[in-house]
Parts: sequence; C-alpha cells; structure tokens
Amino acid sequence: MATEDSPSPNIILYPHWQNEYAAALVELDRQKLPERVAASEAAIFNRLHQMSQSSDHEAERLAIEDALAALRVLKRDELGFPDWEKSSREK
Repeated sequence: MATEDSPSPNIILYPHWQNEYAAALVELDRQKLPERVAASEAAIFNRLHQMSQSSDHEAERLAIEDALAALRVLKRDELGFPDWEKSSREK
C-alpha cells in the first residue's frame, strides 16, 4: 500500500528503463524471457550512460541497483545463469 511519502507501485517513475524492466519481471514465457531481460538490461545501461553526465539522480541510481539485483536473481533462478556472486566468494 502506498503512503503519502511512497509512490503507488503502479506509477512508473523512470520510464526510460522501468517499462522494459517491468516487462521482464512479468514475462511467463521462458522462450521470451531472455529477450526481455536483455532489453531491460540494455535500457538500464543506456539510462546509466545518459545519467553519467550529471550527479543529481541518486534516487534513480538506487532504483537501478535494486532492479539489476532483481534481474540477476531472475537470470539465475529462471534462466539457469551461474551465481557470479557465489563463484567470486569461493575463489
């Protein structure tokens, strides 16, 4: 439930990348999921490139960090990608 201080979960605050990200999160077709994840990551990285020109996007940067973490979990759990964090800790 949204409060006065937090936006509704249905509001897209950062449309440069959140539409693609949301599409990846709700994709049920495992054949389409890799394409959705790749499109989401591309949109995020394009936005990061745009944001690199200024330092006044801290809230969006935090949202991007959370989104990338969720995409890593989706790739590991649904697409069978290796857990890179676990692999790097074992070395």
